[in-house]
Amino acid sequence: MTSQPTLPKDGNGRTGPDGHSSGLQAGLKNRHLTMIAIGGVIGAGLFVGSSSGIATAGPGILLSYALVGTLVVLVMRMLGEMSAANPTSGSFSAHADRALGSWAGFSIGWLYWFFWVVVLAVEATAGAKILSGWVPAVPQWGWALIVMVVLTATNLISVGSYGEFEFWFAGIKVVAIGAFIVVGLLAIFGVLPGVHADQASFGNLTGHGGFLPHGPGSILTGVLLVVFSFMGSEIATLAAGESENPQRAVTKSTNSIIWRIAVFYLGSILVVISLIPWDDKAISDKGSYVAALDSLGIAHAGQIMNFIVLTSVLSCLNSGLYTASRMAFSLGDRGDAPKAFARTTGRGVPRTAIVVSVAFGFVAVFFNYKFPDSVFLFLVNSSGAVALFVWLVICFSQLRMRKIIMREAPEKLVVRMWLYPYLTWAAAALIVFVLGYMLTDTEHDGRETVLLSLLVAAVVLVISVVKQRLGNGHRPVDAAEQSGPAEKVSAG
Repeated sequence: MTSQPTLPKDGNGRTGPDGHSSGLQAGLKNRHLTMIAIGGVIGAGLFVGSSSGIATAGPGILLSYALVGTLVVLVMRMLGEMSAANPTSGSFSAHADRALGSWAGFSIGWLYWFFWVVVLAVEATAGAKILSGWVPAVPQWGWALIVMVVLTATNLISVGSYGEFEFWFAGIKVVAIGAFIVVGLLAIFGVLPGVHADQASFGNLTGHGGFLPHGPGSILTGVLLVVFSFMGSEIATLAAGESENPQRAVTKSTNSIIWRIAVFYLGSILVVISLIPWDDKAISDKGSYVAALDSLGIAHAGQIMNFIVLTSVLSCLNSGLYTASRMAFSLGDRGDAPKAFARTTGRGVPRTAIVVSVAFGFVAVFFNYKFPDSVFLFLVNSSGAVALFVWLVICFSQLRMRKIIMREAPEKLVVRMWLYPYLTWAAAALIVFVLGYMLTDTEHDGRETVLLSLLVAAVVLVISVVKQRLGNGHRPVDAAEQSGPAEKVSAG
């Protein structure tokens, strides 16, 4: 990587002059991209993990969500700036490669892949628990196998089938949260027909010990508990590379991130802690959303929420497999992974990248059932801080990439980071602060998560350096990237 990197004309091959596949294809429709962008910020962690955050920070958890939400908005704005100028399946990994050097693209790309293949096992197990509760005749491992096989098959068919599944999964999540907020607000204002929610009131925000019952420090502790539920916001920028108008898709996704976080996270959590007191035991026993629905006397609230959580789990599984495979494809395309990862079928599907990703996911599922408190716990903790590493790399990449874009193709700067470079540096400082604060957290395994994640990151970084020292740092595909997609060698 030279000290003066340049912008490639196109990071994704479409179809070569001979008509054969030369990479990923534009199989995602505008409605797919819209719903992927909206649903990407709604993870299963919002439904499952919010109860521990509420118990830790009380109503002040709203400030924790607002703080992390602001950070995500800033990071997504930076990523949007780079991705609108150069949409590519590798997204931030490809941008880091060009802005910071191949060591950065290699390291963050493999760490991100590792994060998502571990997530596959976590979500498959979570989904299997719900399904085995409904149909106990099928063992839990059987359900985990079924959901993994079904979603693998949909990803192998075409990117359009992934988009269609994700469209409906995300649609259910969006409708469910939207309905929850509307019903909750009606109950809070006392105008919900047939419901007498005696506890529902905005007074719950300041009653029961005040807005910050555990002191201002609980806001930062709350940040540690909610920060990882935001991972997935960046998926839309990876998926945009397989749409007909990538620049428009990235711009639209970037511009809508503020209201998506405000409504789905802050809005729904505000409703939860207004419907019932934050210290109500039902929140920790049943989960925050189930407890809120139960307080309204809605029948079968637990099963309704199980269905929504299952949908979120399947959505996360679907997107996780897609994201891991596209990152593996990009790494292979840049010479940072076996070349087979960059080969695509006639439908533009990176079959090898998908199969390898899901294979590791299956291995992780096995570890979850066989060694849950040792091997699998290590995998989860060692990938836990990857989200923060990714965001930090995006910050430093944007600082350099802005100058590259302005020098090479200023007309491509259709999305601009606000108050550059000051807000970029502020976001990077906040991320470093959160990582540092996690090192002081022994109650919620923050220190162990950061240290193990740093260990894995160091191993990957060493491999990258050794790879370059051995003379493999030069990647032949770079020339094709500079020349545009028509000159890339067919991988089909």
